[in-house]
Amino acid sequence: MTDASDRPTPGAARLLVDCLAAQGCDRIFTVPGESFLPVLDALHTGAEGIDLVTCRQEGGAAFMACADGAMTGRPGICFVTRGPGATNASIGVHVAMQDSLPMILFVGDVDSANRDREGFQEVDFAAFFTPICKWAARIDDADRIPEYIARAYATAMNGRPGPVVLALPEDMLGRDVAAGLAPRPEWVRPAQPPCPSAIAAMIDMIGDAATPIAIVGGAGWNAKAREYFTQFAERIGLPVATAFRRQDAIPSSSAVYAGNLGYGPNPQLVERVRNADLILAVGARLGEATTDGYVLPDPEHSGQTLIHVHPDPEELGRVYRTDLALCADMAEFAETVALWDDDLLSFDAGAEAHRQWLEWNTPKPADWPLDLASAVGFMREVYPSETIICNGAGNFAGWWHRYWQYEGYPAQLAPTCGAMGYGVPAAVAAALRFPECPVVAIAGDGDFLMNGQELATAAQHGANLLVIVVDNSAYGTIRMHQEREFPGRVSGTRLANPDFAALARAYGGWSQRVETTEQFRQALETARGMAGVRLLHCVIDVEQLSAGGATVSGLRERG
Repeated sequence: MTDASDRPTPGAARLLVDCLAAQGCDRIFTVPGESFLPVLDALHTGAEGIDLVTCRQEGGAAFMACADGAMTGRPGICFVTRGPGATNASIGVHVAMQDSLPMILFVGDVDSANRDREGFQEVDFAAFFTPICKWAARIDDADRIPEYIARAYATAMNGRPGPVVLALPEDMLGRDVAAGLAPRPEWVRPAQPPCPSAIAAMIDMIGDAATPIAIVGGAGWNAKAREYFTQFAERIGLPVATAFRRQDAIPSSSAVYAGNLGYGPNPQLVERVRNADLILAVGARLGEATTDGYVLPDPEHSGQTLIHVHPDPEELGRVYRTDLALCADMAEFAETVALWDDDLLSFDAGAEAHRQWLEWNTPKPADWPLDLASAVGFMREVYPSETIICNGAGNFAGWWHRYWQYEGYPAQLAPTCGAMGYGVPAAVAAALRFPECPVVAIAGDGDFLMNGQELATAAQHGANLLVIVVDNSAYGTIRMHQEREFPGRVSGTRLANPDFAALARAYGGWSQRVETTEQFRQALETARGMAGVRLLHCVIDVEQLSAGGATVSGLRERG
């Protein structure tokens, strides 16, 4: 009798893992499932160079893969089981799509013989995922695994990056195969380099403008695009605003950095965009958050010239009428304009916009027991500029969006679609990807409990990260809108919270409860000198609603 430990890994599963390794995959995030046991076995028996990160919930695993794709520019990889596993992971697919991030989700599926019977945990994954991803398919023929993997990588990276979902029938993974590896796909870059006549036309349009501004960050943005576009903007004094939650798209220290658009921007920046006679959008989709509901600018932008540069031709002209559309790779475009030989007109507006941002970015102490503006200001003194800040959704993030200086790259991992629970999983992924770099997760109390269990993942895999939980015992953002629309009628937004510091200690981490600004200073200094999982449980009054100064009492008075 053959010992079970000597049983060979099925050929299809072995081929799948080999194909991932050939594409450069070095990390997989997963919640294990019986539907893809052969893949887990292949990772055990011979996946040299691939780190398997075992997570505690599929939504957290998918968020980690999403964040990993943001940091590397290549697809973050996630494996989950069918039914509940896939539907839990769908939130990460949605974020990857709206954030234009490369990701591949593999879903263990029902046995082919039982398909379409609504068997145990069966879901039509192509129908379920197609509206929120670039491509969803099922691999029925094991010999076509190399083809599907190569296509998945190419689809996830090319044009506007985004997620791909591949279903893996349980019986298919157990088959023998004759196929070999497929070549690693290269990123297909459009118009490389960009058309010189189009660039010349763009330069002329900027030269004819009186009050131009650039909005940057988004699909295909990378370190090279950041470096060269910053050079170009500084050379001509062009004010540069970053799209929503793309604040690391150029260094915050740049002499032309004007701040970020989205929720709670500097009112002076809003007026600058409103009064601009030319808008140069590079990489940004000009989505709802960046444009404040498609009004800044509006899709027709009467009286304003719009130049839109994007790596996907389907995004150009889809929502916004463009006066000049350039389909180009972000890095190649930025390098081309940075090295453009012609004499260019110089503007004073870039320096002025940067001065306005510095004033907006400077914390102004307020009379709160724990003043979050002062807390971020002190954190700027203690933590270095290359710190990676990760957050989910909620008003708590607004203090860091306004007062933190995102100097490094990548320095900001935050979902543009406003998904709660993203910050802790993203911080785990960042700490594993950049173990020498400080990583901080910022979370609200409601936000933290959506994926706080991934602190167990962080502890298990030796990740070094700090979590700052801002606890106001409320879903603060919704409470703010509730007080604005229905003053004093609090419904469904109160929270009764656990002792977050005790919870962190239960995961094996160091923690401290913080109730004053001075306690925050002391705790942050202590945490900075430690390793592993650390957590600050920051307790504030719900009256301190937003970085923009909104308070419960003030909203009730106005209401």
